[in-house]
Amino acid sequence: MFDISPRVREYQHRLQDFMAAHIYPNERRYYRESEIHGPWGVQPVVEELKPLAREHGLWNLFYSHESGLNNFEYAPLCEIMGRSLLAPEVFNCSAPDTGNMETLARFGTPEQKARWLQPLLAGEIRSSFAMTEPDVASSDATNIGSHIRRDGDEYVINGRKWYTTGATDPRCQIIIFMGKTDPDSADKHRQQSMILVPKDTPGIRVLRPLPVFGFYGVPDRASEVVFENVRVPVSNVLLGEGRGFEIAQGRLGPGRIHHCMRLIGMCERVLERLCRRAESRSAFGRAVAQQTVTLERIAEARIAIEQTRLLTLKAAYMMDTVGNKEAKAEIAMIKVAAPLTACRIVDWAMQVFGGGGTSNDHFLTAAYATARLLRLADGPDEVHRNQIGKLELRRHAQTDPAYTGGGGEVLSADQAELEYAHLRPGSASYLWG
Repeated sequence: MFDISPRVREYQHRLQDFMAAHIYPNERRYYRESEIHGPWGVQPVVEELKPLAREHGLWNLFYSHESGLNNFEYAPLCEIMGRSLLAPEVFNCSAPDTGNMETLARFGTPEQKARWLQPLLAGEIRSSFAMTEPDVASSDATNIGSHIRRDGDEYVINGRKWYTTGATDPRCQIIIFMGKTDPDSADKHRQQSMILVPKDTPGIRVLRPLPVFGFYGVPDRASEVVFENVRVPVSNVLLGEGRGFEIAQGRLGPGRIHHCMRLIGMCERVLERLCRRAESRSAFGRAVAQQTVTLERIAEARIAIEQTRLLTLKAAYMMDTVGNKEAKAEIAMIKVAAPLTACRIVDWAMQVFGGGGTSNDHFLTAAYATARLLRLADGPDEVHRNQIGKLELRRHAQTDPAYTGGGGEVLSADQAELEYAHLRPGSASYLWG
């Protein structure tokens, strides 16, 4: 079993106490305020709870430079936060800010960090990430059509983005934009760059919020944004021209596993609700919990959660010990496994809750929207499966089948005749003579 340090255990207890005292009791208020204020507004409860989280020392736990926690240590804490869609932002551990902060920390200049990273870490502003586009299949990032053209000491940006998380948030002040600075480069992975674009720059139009299964702002402030002749200083580019794809890979690795960590917590809470509901309801003379189909689903859910958690912890451990690049197969595997597991468990819970499970009364619809969204966000299942398959083929191509017993050679005609000679009629050992 993985060893959890006393420090992490202490954080777990503090987080659980905070969730019980401040997060769970305020969830209905959070959803109500989300409907009242909409995707262009801010839920007052979030801003009320943030100072409390800071006072309790539960702030920026994802950020190793501040918390001292590595990915493996952060995983069980992120799981607790994932039990509620309200919690991550309260602790300043929500997307897209975590990914943007890590990007600035790894690739930003001292000036960029001072201007944008510090206020993000302080929770004074929020940010956005503009990568996906409506006109191309954005599962292949090399398809990006937006342009970043240099004009003297400035870059001129043109493009249309959507599912740009956080753009409708009035607290959003900075957008990390990905576009092509060299669309004619022979290396398709060196065509893109990333650049910092202050949201109040002329030429930026946030067209609309995009609902996720009818939810605006919960679980995601997805938005559509147009950039028309937006000018920013050359100094706003991250790492240099042609490094955008490289930055994207560095940014998405931790973000992907954070999503999976949170999904495990969501699964745990949904399974608990499923069990309690099943015990409190009767159908056809027996408690729903006594129905064989329910017991099987509860068992399958527990098995799936444990498998998913172990794979997530393995990926986190590898990220800490051998780096994100060497852990790419494990990151891809968990990015496929966790959302699929969550979708299935939430769906089973809806069956137990009946019609009420499809309403907003029991947390399940928002939970399903979150899980289903994450089968697409940060790369769709199909892309990750393709990567896993290619890596597996490459791994076996590098081993000697004579050493591993993994060969699949067809017997030659002579070998087949010799090996099965004892079965031929007339042979001394013929079995059916």
